[in-house]
Amino acid sequence: MAIVNVTDQSFTNEVEGSGTVLVDFWAPWCGPCKMIAPVLEELDKEIGDSVKIAKVNVDDNPESASRFGVMSIPTLIVFKDGQPVDKVVGFQSKDALKNVLSRYQ
Repeated sequence: MAIVNVTDQSFTNEVEGSGTVLVDFWAPWCGPCKMIAPVLEELDKEIGDSVKIAKVNVDDNPESASRFGVMSIPTLIVFKDGQPVDKVVGFQSKDALKNVLSRYQ
């Protein structure tokens, strides 16, 4: 499954459904956000069938970031069946993200 770009308008449809969704709150000027992008691409190739990965640009979509208390980026929030169940802040390795996601698959 490809990584999906989500807006404030599409957030409910894309994220708050059934299944597990990893949402990356990021911005184009953020160094650690640029570092984590290829990690998310690799993760999508490995477990994209069981976990949807979505990206929210916080500059363009401040409502979603504010709604979930995103104060630092990158912030990654795991949603399970529409509810936020876990949050990690800052750059994470692929193994660390797989470990977090394994609790919700």
